[in-house]
Amino acid sequence: MKKLAIIGCGGIGSYHLGHFKQFTDIVELAGFCDLIPERAENFVKEAGSGKAYTNYIEMYDEVKPDMVFICIPPYCHGEIEFETIRRGIPFFVEKPLALDLDLARRIRDAAEAKNLITASGFQCRYSKLVEPNLKFCRENEIVFIDCTRIGGVPGVFWWKDKDLSGGQIVEQTIHQFDIIRYTFGEPEEVCTYGTRGFVKGIPDYNTDDCSVTIVKFKNGTIGTISTGDYATSGNSFDSKIIFSSRDKRAELKILGTFEVFGEKPAEPEEGKDGFVIKGDGALGAAGGSIVYREEGDAGILCDRTFIEAVISGDGSKVRSPYRDAFKSVAFTMACNESMATGKPVWNKLRLTEKPNKTGSAASLPLPEENTADPFCLRSGSVVHRQDLLVKKFGKLAAGIGGEALVIVGLTGVREVAYALGDDGRRLRIAGVVGR
Repeated sequence: MKKLAIIGCGGIGSYHLGHFKQFTDIVELAGFCDLIPERAENFVKEAGSGKAYTNYIEMYDEVKPDMVFICIPPYCHGEIEFETIRRGIPFFVEKPLALDLDLARRIRDAAEAKNLITASGFQCRYSKLVEPNLKFCRENEIVFIDCTRIGGVPGVFWWKDKDLSGGQIVEQTIHQFDIIRYTFGEPEEVCTYGTRGFVKGIPDYNTDDCSVTIVKFKNGTIGTISTGDYATSGNSFDSKIIFSSRDKRAELKILGTFEVFGEKPAEPEEGKDGFVIKGDGALGAAGGSIVYREEGDAGILCDRTFIEAVISGDGSKVRSPYRDAFKSVAFTMACNESMATGKPVWNKLRLTEKPNKTGSAASLPLPEENTADPFCLRSGSVVHRQDLLVKKFGKLAAGIGGEALVIVGLTGVREVAYALGDDGRRLRIAGVVGR
């Protein structure tokens, strides 16, 4: 029987452990690692097997696991993944993979060089609602997508610090960004605005209270994705994703319901008509709705799919391998970049790609890999100089077409304008403006 280990015995680790206890017919729960000994020991007690560790190297040496679930905070990624890859251990890693795209890219490439089966924690892809969602998007020309996720501030210390969590877009609402990618398609450009000052009374709070992202998709569809952690009650907002076509719409409440309006005729109920402006008047919603409801726990299927993939050596059924999860992370990080610079950010990833050897996302093609960062500022934009952005430009330039780029004049508070070359790949400085 294959041995499973877990690194990180906090809240998300407990979520996975609840699933693992149902898989003892196919896997041995052998090792649990956490910097807080009591957490790991509690997992051993709950699992009824295995050994607790505070050092994952020691756990790897003793347990020799056949697979590992990496359930650590966003700012902790890097060394654990590289050691796991060095030992040739297939791994499942919780989103958002990392807070540095260059780091995530190196992890991805290292794992693929070893032909390792990987997976990430996008359990919503395994929802029973995915198929009707895919069907609706295939059969209807979607003109507009409207997504909202409004909630409160989680209790863990690192979440309220954007430098440690990536902010709500990256750490939480990435599920919405990911399911839109998976069921509809790839973004081309994003522009994000954020606001602060509405969340009060939380010590050391340092992240955005609310943000709105405008997304232009590759096929021309426009979308908005709004997210906030300012709410203190569920009455604050109704979180959902709306896919709107000319004569129908579908509303997805993730892991809840998928409702299609206009699919079957029905008498309109009083007070239930939907209205959109058309010319000088209004158009009432015709027909009723069909409701699909979630059944079971998508997370169980997500975890078991990875475990069975490792046992069989076939990763083709894994719906969110590291390679594809990377693109959802890039999507959200582009929003943060746009928020920081006040400029639109353009997605350079393409829609087609040769599938990797260890499996690809089910039902949808994966975007083509690009050696450069998948997002960069639109050609001709002006960027305010910040150390973080300068570092990012350096990483971006280093990977494009195998050419190095020397950036000069980046001192003080100068601004830099740059443009993409005619081939769409080479990044070059277009000019430097004064202080």
